[in-house]
Amino acid sequence: MGADVAETLKWYAARTRFGQELGIKKTLESLGVECFIPTDFVRNSRGKLVQKALVNNLVFLRTTKKQGLDLVNYKGLPMNYIIDCATHTLMVVPDKQMEDFIRVFDVSRDDDDDGMIMETIAPGSRVTVTKGPLKGVEGIVIEDEGKTYVAVGLDGLVYARARVPKAWISFVS
Repeated sequence: MGADVAETLKWYAARTRFGQELGIKKTLESLGVECFIPTDFVRNSRGKLVQKALVNNLVFLRTTKKQGLDLVNYKGLPMNYIIDCATHTLMVVPDKQMEDFIRVFDVSRDDDDDGMIMETIAPGSRVTVTKGPLKGVEGIVIEDEGKTYVAVGLDGLVYARARVPKAWISFVS
């Protein structure tokens, strides 16, 4: 008989208290749990470079459902999983969507361009990136001040965008 569906590694989204994102990330990593928090380095009031979460109260972790629940119930991690309103169970972010989001976020940081978009993106043309470091990423094309970006969202929670030459995108029909 195959492995239980609950034992499959999946990306889950969770909320935590303000300012605890990086502490939770450190704890998850020490427990061997893959996680992602959009961060960047900023200068604090003393001029020292410090890592800062770009999205308050949000953590993504890749784990089994059982292990994820154990982290909260038995390890005491101060986070609450986001519930999918349609299924009334833990929200799962599809692997491809999470991979695309992480890739777009990483490329946007390399461009010295804040790739995080906190407001909902107006419906646009669906595209696939055909060249460059984002080849294979699927998202929505947006233009801002004459620049072309591909935006990738995670179930309406948060969006990332990265600048892409128009020649590198193909519209999805």
